[in-house]
This record gives sequence, structure tokens and C-alpha cells, in this order.
Amino acid sequence: MNDELLYEVDEHDRVVGPRVRGEVHELGLRHRAVHILVFNDLEEILLQKRSRTKDINPGLWDTSAAGHVDWGESYDDCAMRELGEELGIASRSPLRFLFKLPASAQTGWEFIQVYRVVHSGALQPDPSEIDECRWFGMNELDAWGSSSGIELTSSFRLIWQTYRNPETAG
Repeated sequence: MNDELLYEVDEHDRVVGPRVRGEVHELGLRHRAVHILVFNDLEEILLQKRSRTKDINPGLWDTSAAGHVDWGESYDDCAMRELGEELGIASRSPLRFLFKLPASAQTGWEFIQVYRVVHSGALQPDPSEIDECRWFGMNELDAWGSSSGIELTSSFRLIWQTYRNPETAG
């Protein structure tokens, strides 16, 4: 996993070149990622508890599905791939793009494109990636997300804040 090739990008998300994943994280370089918010027909959002074996944010609650954009891959293609790999969801329609966050310390130096999809069918969480999945009501998650004691990734806190209050996003 640490030898996969990612996009190293500059402060404007322009491609610098390919870089090995391990180096990107070790050196704190800017790179690309996607996060997908999966909602069901009741407008509940699915969160995943990251596997305790993950090298980054192990055991923390995170976006429904997320991952690095591989070298040669687009943000859109990555979002579809991650949805399938992590949750076993094969969306028949394109995911809806919501917004893009700039790379910062809070995002782990990732430029993050955030997508939304509605799915109420079966899930097949990848046990190597995910310890648990759970549906949350939006108000429940608002309360949970504002509590500093709850173990959410910093990226997800920023994504959720931006999703719920887009006018305050910086």
C-alpha cells in the first residue's frame, strides 16, 4: 500500500508528478483524495469506523468511503472505485459532486473532492479497511460532530461542517 503511486500536487492542485504514497505522507506533501457521503432513503448518513490496522486514523469514525486518487486516475473515477472497494456499492449513476476542500493540515495535505450518493441496498464493507459501519441521523451527527470527545477524523469533521454550513466554509 505504501508503494502505490499518487499525484503530488502544488498549492493550486496542479500536478507536480507521481510520488510513492509512503513518501507523500512522510514528507507532508500535497496530494489528492475523494470522500463520498452515502445517504439512505431516510436521509441518514453512513459512517465507517476505520480499521484499527490502518496506518492513518486507525479506529476513528470517517466518511462513508474515501481514498487517494491514484496516479493516472481522475477524481470521479477514484470516487466510483472507492465506493465499490470499500462498501461493495456499484452506483448505476454518476456520483453527485458537492464541493472541494483545499489541502491543509486538517485534511492531511489532501485536496479533497466530496461526492454524495443515495444507496439503500446491501453493503459489503471491506474488513481490511472498515471495522464497523453505522447509519446516523443528520441531527444526531451534528451533535456528535460538535463533541470534541467523539473519535472522528479531522477530515470528516471539516467535511461535515462544510456540508451542513456551506456558507461558512473557508
